[in-house]
Amino acid sequence: MAMALKKKPVTGMKDMMPREMEIRDYVIQLIKDTYKTYGFLSMETPCVEHIENLCSKQGGDNEKLIFKILKRGEKLKIEAAKGEEDLVDGGLRYDLTVPLARYYSNHANELPSPFKALQIGNVWRADRPQKGRFRQFMQCDIDILGEPSNLAEIELILATTAMLGRLDFQNFTVCINDRNILKAMAAFCGFKEEDYDEVFIILDKMDKIGAEGVASELEEMGYDKENVDAYLKLFEETAPDIEGIRYLKEKLGDCLRTETADGMETIISSVEEAKDCEFKICFDPTLVRGQSYYTGTIFEVRMDDFGGSVAGGGRYDKMIGKFTGQDTPACGFSIGFERIVMLLMENGYQVPKQGGRKAYLLDKKIPREGILKVLALAKADRKAGRQVLIVNMKKNKKFQKEQLTEEGYEEIIDCYADSWESI
Repeated sequence: MAMALKKKPVTGMKDMMPREMEIRDYVIQLIKDTYKTYGFLSMETPCVEHIENLCSKQGGDNEKLIFKILKRGEKLKIEAAKGEEDLVDGGLRYDLTVPLARYYSNHANELPSPFKALQIGNVWRADRPQKGRFRQFMQCDIDILGEPSNLAEIELILATTAMLGRLDFQNFTVCINDRNILKAMAAFCGFKEEDYDEVFIILDKMDKIGAEGVASELEEMGYDKENVDAYLKLFEETAPDIEGIRYLKEKLGDCLRTETADGMETIISSVEEAKDCEFKICFDPTLVRGQSYYTGTIFEVRMDDFGGSVAGGGRYDKMIGKFTGQDTPACGFSIGFERIVMLLMENGYQVPKQGGRKAYLLDKKIPREGILKVLALAKADRKAGRQVLIVNMKKNKKFQKEQLTEEGYEEIIDCYADSWESI
C-alpha cells in the first residue's frame, strides 16, 4: 500500500482558516486604502532574490536564516561542486527592504522622485518556530526613497499611526531615536568607535535587564567602569521628550551635530501637532533597533497593553548606493502584520460588515421554479452589497441555523417545496 501523503503543513508554516483570512483580507485592504491617502504607491518584488543580494551584509542576523534555492536543470552540477556557491544561485527573501533597494536601483528612472512605496508580501526565515513566530509570514512596509529631509519620517509616522487608529488600537507609543545620538552619547562617555556595535547590543537589553544589568554586562566585557558609569548617568539624566533632546544637544557639545538634535525635535513636535488619532510620541535614547543598515532616525511603535513592539523602522541612506554606487536617501516603516492580526484575533475583533449576510436554506423537494426564484432573489441581494449563501437544508435544521448565526448570517430564510412562492 502506498504511503499516505502528509496532511500537516511544513514545519514553521501554517494553514489559514477562514476566520483568520477574513481579518487578514480586511486589514490588507485597510492598509492599502489608508496608505493610498498619503500618496504611497503599491509595488511588488519577486519572492526569490539573487543570493549575492541576500548575503550582502545588509540584513544582519537574518542572513543566517535564508532558505537557499538550488540551481535548476543543467546548471546544477552536484558532482563537480566545490562549495555551496556552485550549487545555489537564489534564495527566498527574508525581508522586503533589500528587494526594494534592488527594485529602486533598477527602475529609478521610471519612478517619481521622491518615491513613496507600499509593499505587502510574504517573507521567509529558517528560524526556530515558536508561538507567534513562523518561517513564512507577511510583512507590510512603507518607504520613502529620495527624500533627505525629516518630512519622510513625519509622513511615515503619521501614516502608520493613522492605520493603527483605524483598527481601534489605543494606548500605543511611538518611540524615536537616532543612530547619531546613540553614537554621540557613546563617544562622549569615552567608548571607541569600533566598540559601538557591541555596546549598543547590550544597551538594547535595557528594558529587559535594567540599567544595573547593562552596567554589569558592559563591565564584564572589560569596558572601563568610569566610562560605563558616565554612560548610564547620561541616560538617567535625559528626559523622554523634547527637553531630553535639548539637554543632550547642550551636554554632548561637539560629539552631537546640531542638525541631528534639531531634526529630532522637528519630527516630534510636527507629529504631535498633525496626528489624527490618540497616541504618545517619546524620545527614547536607549532605542537601538538591530539592523546594521540604519544610518539616522530609528523608530518603533509599542503597545502598552501588549508589552511588545508592533511596528518599527528608520532611515537607511547607504543601502541603495550598494547597488548603484550613488547614495540615495531612504526611510521606511514596517508594521508587524502578523502580530497585529494575532492581537485582533485574541481580542475577538469583528470585521465591520457591509450590507449584512443572508442565507437561503433549500428544502430537498423544492421544484426547479423555486430554485430559480431563490437564485433571482440572491442576485438582487448581491447587487445591493449583501453576502448571500444558498445551501441545502440539513436534517438537523436547528443546529444548521445556529452555525450560520455564529458565522454572522443575520437573516436565514427557509425555502420549502410547498411555500417557496411566498418567499
